[in-house]
Amino acid sequence: MSLRIDIDDSAPPYEQVRAQISEQARSGALPVGYRLPTVRGLAETLGLAANTVAKAYRALEADGVIETRGRNGTVIAAAGSAAQREAASAAQAFAERVRRLGLTEEEALAAVRDALRAAYGA
Repeated sequence: MSLRIDIDDSAPPYEQVRAQISEQARSGALPVGYRLPTVRGLAETLGLAANTVAKAYRALEADGVIETRGRNGTVIAAAGSAAQREAASAAQAFAERVRRLGLTEEEALAAVRDALRAAYGA
C-alpha cells in the first residue's frame, strides 16, 4: 500500500487517505482481504494524528470499502458491488426527487454534472 499526503492539497488529510485507499481498492492494487495497517501504525507512517486516520477508516467502512474484523484487523472488503448498489440507490432517490420538483431530465443531468465536477475537482 502506497499513500502520500500532500499538505498543499485543498483536501483535508483524512480525505486524502480515504480517497487513496478507496482508489487502490477499486483498482485492485489492494486486493480483497488485504490487511490494512492499524490506525496508529498508519498515522505514525504518514505523520498524522491517529484521529485523522480513524476518521478516514470510519468513512471507508461506511462506504463498504473496508471492514473491521476485531482482533483480525481491518481488511479490504468486496466493495465493488456494494458501492454500485449504494450509488444506484442514491441515483434512484435523486431521480424521484427532481421529478417531484418538476425539473426536466436535462436540468437534472446538468445538476449531476455540476455536482460531479465539484466533487472530482474537474
